[in-house]
Amino acid sequence: MSEVKNYKKDFPLLQRKMHDKQIVYLDNGATTQKPEKVIQAMCSYYGGCNANPHRGAYELSVQATDIYENARAKVQKFINARHSHEIIFTKNATESLNLIAYSYGMSHIQAGDEVVIAISEHHSNLVPWQQICHLKGAVLKYIYLEMDGNLSQEDIASKITEKTKIVAVAQVSNVLGLVNPVAEIAARAHKVGAVMVVDGSQSVPHMAVDVQALDADFFVFSGHKMLSPMGIGVLYGKERLLNDMPPFLMGGDMIDYVEEQQTEFAPLPAKFEAGTQNVGGAAGLTAAIEYLEQVGFDYIEQVEKDLVNYALPKLKAMPYIELYGCDSTLDNKTGIITFNVKDVHPHDVATILDAQGVAIRAGHHCAQPLMQYLGQNATCRASFYFYNTREDVDRWLEALSKVRGVLGYAE
Repeated sequence: MSEVKNYKKDFPLLQRKMHDKQIVYLDNGATTQKPEKVIQAMCSYYGGCNANPHRGAYELSVQATDIYENARAKVQKFINARHSHEIIFTKNATESLNLIAYSYGMSHIQAGDEVVIAISEHHSNLVPWQQICHLKGAVLKYIYLEMDGNLSQEDIASKITEKTKIVAVAQVSNVLGLVNPVAEIAARAHKVGAVMVVDGSQSVPHMAVDVQALDADFFVFSGHKMLSPMGIGVLYGKERLLNDMPPFLMGGDMIDYVEEQQTEFAPLPAKFEAGTQNVGGAAGLTAAIEYLEQVGFDYIEQVEKDLVNYALPKLKAMPYIELYGCDSTLDNKTGIITFNVKDVHPHDVATILDAQGVAIRAGHHCAQPLMQYLGQNATCRASFYFYNTREDVDRWLEALSKVRGVLGYAE
């Protein structure tokens, strides 16, 4: 690949040590670290113009409003939405998906209708649909996997039918790290009159996204997985669908006029943004997008692909490593490697690596139906970002090679 740049210097936390060892942070699928630019953007807001937006005629409030609405315009361009009012700020992707389920789903799904999701979905894109189907008497159907971990083409063709009202699929699996063909699935959904919901939590930080090209009816993501602070998320929805949906939360700026017995709701996007908005989070999100645009998604994808291609042959050479989602027959692998160490619980693996200064994720990754489908209770997950290096991979693999020995297994 092209020259590797030292982006770690921009991230204060990556300069620290963990257990007296330089930290190797490989849990980017859970949350990313924050560059100084993002930290300073938040500090500048809280230290320079902290005020309630939209609700004051004084200078600080006007400045806060500008920061918040400029972030909306920035997100619109970032994902190529048609209108800025199609961008709704939430606290994370989970809230965004629940908003869709309980606002659109509850008002559009009837008894006997069908909702189709992938078996690999994060609980946030599974449990809301499961509950809506229970409440409305609808049927929840699953797209299962091919042997290589990709979504079954046969299931996509056969399970999305005239009865289907909603199809909800992640653009990238948070466990398997494989890019799903969401544009193709959206086309199939639209052919039968269904609405397409895309969870972009694991795609937006790592690749350029164009919601119009995908033809997603709804698209969601969390800021904290793409360098911005926790507590700010995004829901994109097509204007006609959002206008047809009832509000999810009530109070604050989501009203236009209130009388004793009735309320007129505000137009988009305020209709879905009840209460005091997270201006500090919006400031951080703007800075994060600007930083990512400076780095460039071509570079980000190159780095992550290089790290995966560097790590996988070494992992496959270890006889005690079991890999999941690492044998795709398509060129669709992102920077997520999910694995287990034979005879060792994933939590023990993560704890032993932690002692060596290496941070990975262990557990069911909020994807228990997928774990059951794979025949596992839990797995380990290493997830890369553009600030990671081959040296990080070497540190991880060196620590991994010691895991069984620490527990007394003979190699």
